[in-house]
Amino acid sequence: MSPYSLTLLLVCTLLGVNHCQIDCSFNNLLKDLTFPNPSIRPVKNWTKATEITIGMKLYTIVDLDTSLQTLTTLVWFNMKWENEFIKWDPKQYCDIRRVMLTNKSYWNPDMYIYQRIDDGSNSPLVSFYSLDYKGEMEIAIPLRIVSTCKLDIVGFPFDTQKCNLTFGSYIHTVEDIIMVTDVDSSTVLNETHKIFKGKGDWNLIDIKVLNGILEVKGENYSKVTYMITIKREPLVYVITLIVPACFMVLLDIISMFIQMESGERLSFKITIVLGFSVLLLILNTMLPNSQEPPVLGIFCCVCMAVMVISILGCVTISYMLMISESQETVPSWIKSWILGYLARVLCVKGRSFMKYGINLQKSETYVNMKTLEEKRADNKRKLQKTKTNNLEVKLLKMLLNEVGKIHKGIVESIKMEDLKTEWHAAAIVVDRLVLIIYLFIFVILFAVVITIWYTHT
Repeated sequence: MSPYSLTLLLVCTLLGVNHCQIDCSFNNLLKDLTFPNPSIRPVKNWTKATEITIGMKLYTIVDLDTSLQTLTTLVWFNMKWENEFIKWDPKQYCDIRRVMLTNKSYWNPDMYIYQRIDDGSNSPLVSFYSLDYKGEMEIAIPLRIVSTCKLDIVGFPFDTQKCNLTFGSYIHTVEDIIMVTDVDSSTVLNETHKIFKGKGDWNLIDIKVLNGILEVKGENYSKVTYMITIKREPLVYVITLIVPACFMVLLDIISMFIQMESGERLSFKITIVLGFSVLLLILNTMLPNSQEPPVLGIFCCVCMAVMVISILGCVTISYMLMISESQETVPSWIKSWILGYLARVLCVKGRSFMKYGINLQKSETYVNMKTLEEKRADNKRKLQKTKTNNLEVKLLKMLLNEVGKIHKGIVESIKMEDLKTEWHAAAIVVDRLVLIIYLFIFVILFAVVITIWYTHT
């Protein structure tokens, strides 16, 4: 064998031995790494603050409890920071640049969600941490967060809610930890829209990210706030609440045109009020608790109050029609205020009174009857002067007496009909007044409600 061949064989042998000695397992890398005390912040210079990068994407809105005013969300959360004591050269470990760790032998920031009210036990358990060769550690986990959210339900069910999720340190101040966002607000919103899964009751409108400082007892704490804006889907509430309420109000208005002499108007109105009270019970179970009542609740309460007032007006009209059968005279204040002033204000003219044959002045028939009565009295006096005792005169006197009784009954009947007509006219004026007040209140109420709903959309 030539010296050249021998040398080549020796080199190949040495290279093979060295190649066999290289171990590319993660175990050797972890053995060589030295983890510092996990209770001490991993910086070589203690005056240097550790920068924590926060990232969050909203996956879904699990529930928004309007009675407890709590928001339950499922988010994808990630957090990065640098450990200055854990670094290696990838070339010495088969180009290993990242490892996944599960132990708790290294320092973790005390990340705290300020609005959170649960213990986090319902969150999915993911205990892996990522560590790269530069010492950058990252945790990416899904979180199920139950947080407080102050609701503004004035515009319910066309309301828009804004809920915050604030991430910050509970122990370390800004001198130790500074928390910043990984991306800006527009990027967070775009990435969230790609993964967001809605259930149909709430729609995601906007997400804003703010870096800020929280001052507590003279100490400043770094925080990152995600402002989530969501809008309620109102279709189910429109179908189950608003449309039935409007139909009942419309039916109650139409019932004002039922003939007031019959008792059907009053029974129909009472039926509508009973149905509307059932609708209020359903509304009470759906409305959220809040210091400021929703405009829909105020609308329904005012509608109920106006319906009750219309029932009182209907009872008043029925009482006036009933009393016309027994009351001998119409009070003067009814004639002056209702039949006089109020009738002119409400434009209740002659056509409305002709339905009942009203004539508030002395009727021509009544005048003629009075003239006939005076003539009869004159004839009676003349007959008394004639002192004839023949049979024809006696029969004529008897006949005149009977005619006088009939005439007296007719006059009293006419007076009673005039009295009834005045009560009917007063009832018409009161009915017109109730209808105008009813329509005026509902026009104003609908305008206010629609305006408030428009401003909250």
